[in-house]
Amino acid sequence: MKSAKTTSEVAVSPLFERLFKLSQRGSTMRQEVIAGLTTFLAMVYSVIVVPKMLGIAGFDPGAVFVATCLVAAFGSLLMGLWANLPMAIGCAVSLTAFTAFSLVLGQGISIPVTLGAIFLMGVIFTLVSVTGVRQWILTNLPRGIASGTGIGIGLFLFLIASNSVGLIVGNSQGLPVKLGDINSLGVMASVVGLAATIGLERRRVPGGILLVIIALTIFGVIFDPKVSYHGLFAMPDFTSQHSLVGQLDIMGALNPVVLPVVLALVMTAVFDATGAIRAMAGQANLLDSRGRIIDGDKALTADSVSSIFAGLMGGSPAAVCIESAAGTAAGGKTGLTATVVGVLFLLLMFLSPLSYLVPAYATAPALMYVGMLMLANVSKLDFDDKVDAMSGLTCAVFIVFTANIVTGIMLGFVALVIGRICAGEWRKLNLAVVLITIGLAAFYLGGWAI
Repeated sequence: MKSAKTTSEVAVSPLFERLFKLSQRGSTMRQEVIAGLTTFLAMVYSVIVVPKMLGIAGFDPGAVFVATCLVAAFGSLLMGLWANLPMAIGCAVSLTAFTAFSLVLGQGISIPVTLGAIFLMGVIFTLVSVTGVRQWILTNLPRGIASGTGIGIGLFLFLIASNSVGLIVGNSQGLPVKLGDINSLGVMASVVGLAATIGLERRRVPGGILLVIIALTIFGVIFDPKVSYHGLFAMPDFTSQHSLVGQLDIMGALNPVVLPVVLALVMTAVFDATGAIRAMAGQANLLDSRGRIIDGDKALTADSVSSIFAGLMGGSPAAVCIESAAGTAAGGKTGLTATVVGVLFLLLMFLSPLSYLVPAYATAPALMYVGMLMLANVSKLDFDDKVDAMSGLTCAVFIVFTANIVTGIMLGFVALVIGRICAGEWRKLNLAVVLITIGLAAFYLGGWAI
């Protein structure tokens, strides 16, 4: 038996080594699988949230569930097997909200035309990626703003997680947020889970983040009446009249009334997803000596192509998920992490009842912990260069305050350019930074921002 096991390991290892370069990046199969499971559990809420939002706009929730799983599977497998990076792709919740409440309900655009707009957005987004425009933006992203984006996303993750369990809630008077019900089961479980995660990670317990997620899920099944077992298996339906696969109307999306919406989606995706990819790569130490993402061109193309696929399948626009940071914190360094996520989303189509089993307070501690890890980007700010450092902090703060990555990046660029001029340091500006700033400012002042 022992000999057979050894032979199997020897046969499998070269294949995975060739595909994912595990030893070269200082990782192992076990480490990558745990990271993939962690990322999957951190982002699985999307298969509940996305169908719910689009369902309000008239989409069939069951069809959207299938589309959401397919988009996450396709995008993550493409990122894993082609780009070899530990970043998962899924339907972007922010763009889903825009699709449901602004396009369909707000502007009265039909569902087929909306899907056509998402498809066109993906095509233009891909052209922007393969022609090198996105890489040009990444190359010319000032160090302060690059670090500030990571800080802002970390704080944003913490806020999202805290709000999902009711720890931080909206406030009708005074400041916009306040402390929620500290005595609620979800709040107490998430706080204890965060503390446990910090302790386990300090002790370097393998899979500590994942262990906390599993433990809190079991706790919920036993003690929380809102968490219940709904079954195990359900066949996805691709043939019913409600299926959205191939139902897009591309010609309708080419209508002059709809085209500005397509361009707004592209502009938002370019800076939102590009900033997220840069932050995730930094978190996973996947930057080269010049600060560029290893295989960054493939990563940028993978998430844009996924939006084309989303339009075809009947899903919302796709992007690299910031929840991927949970997997990189758990040790993910290669595309095997993303591949595991993709395979799990494929399986989830057939195990849809299980998606309702993991409560929000089981994954919230992971997102909170990752958010805190990303705050380490503060140490990368050069406070000897006050303008660069403060523009980065401006970016970070407004990502959180506006709940929008692009808005934070825009205000960071504006602070940098005007700050350099007022400080008499205009010679430190290059043409690329000025052009990006003008483009972003015009995007917002023109009223096209999402």
